Amino acid sequence: MDKQHKAGEPRRGRPRSEAAERQILEAVIKLLEEGVSLADLSIERIARTAGVGKATIYRRWAGKEELYVEVVQSMESPAPPLPGHSLRDDLVCMVENVRRRSVAKQSSALLHNVFAQMQSYPKLWSKYHSTVIDPRRELLDEVLRRGVENGELRAGLDLDMAADLFVAPMLVRTMMRPGNELPGPELAARIVDAVLEGLRPPR
Repeated sequence: MDKQHKAGEPRRGRPRSEAAERQILEAVIKLLEEGVSLADLSIERIARTAGVGKATIYRRWAGKEELYVEVVQSMESPAPPLPGHSLRDDLVCMVENVRRRSVAKQSSALLHNVFAQMQSYPKLWSKYHSTVIDPRRELLDEVLRRGVENGELRAGLDLDMAADLFVAPMLVRTMMRPGNELPGPELAARIVDAVLEGLRPPR
């Protein structure tokens, strides 16, 4: 034990680190809310707004791309734990998460604006996909792979196309029909049931 640390007293380093990270993320969100574009966001400006030194930011993120991606992640709903009871339950959970994330992007002017800007920066968009989208997609592929292995889905299934069949209808209904009322949580089960009907083994 550290000689200067007495039993029962909290250690000081990590809480300060977490507080600084929160300040930095909140500073970026504040600047974006004020209308500052991604192009005009600099580490210097973020550090000044957060009340920290630039070195504090660079100790946590290698560059602006990683910081921006974490900011977007902090504004999104996290990936939920899967129920694990059945293939259908896990798929409904994952498709419902797609709905929630899509609805948030449509209903939040800030998120909508940030995503529109991100797509103009290939490096940033690629980083977002590799750290946020790809892990969710890999999890969906794993759920489908287990479904094939246990006989709930037919053998020889194109997993990549099957994943698209579950996700694409929700994206169309939530992202490509801006004039329509956004769908409720019941849509996830309807999509999953309809797609599973075509992917199950022949009876």
